[in-house]
Amino acid sequence: MSILEKRALQLAVGIACLVPILAGGAGMLQGPGTLYQGMIGLDLDSHFRYLSGLLLGIGLGFVSTIPRIETHSQCFTLLAGIVVVGGLGRLLALIATGAPSTAMKLALVMELIVTPALALWQRRVARGAP
Repeated sequence: MSILEKRALQLAVGIACLVPILAGGAGMLQGPGTLYQGMIGLDLDSHFRYLSGLLLGIGLGFVSTIPRIETHSQCFTLLAGIVVVGGLGRLLALIATGAPSTAMKLALVMELIVTPALALWQRRVARGAP
């Protein structure tokens, strides 16, 4: 593993973590109004904020791996697996109900393409670590 590759992975993960941290934080603070306008039931608001908190937590979990990213394969893989499972749920919704908004399509790309690619890259860096 070259130090350059490790630094590139750390930078990529740091940038990618901005998505769940910002979206999760906004969802927690603003509720479903961040995405949906109009009347929203109390249960939906509560559930949306809970899921946003999980999203924020996942992003912070990924951030915690950055300093010694080559030593955190188990944590990174677990977090990536959680994201992929969520993405599969979003893909199921797309198949069952049709194409969502652009923001949701971009989230699907993050969940089913970017995150698994980062997980594979992290494994490569970890294998090359001394």
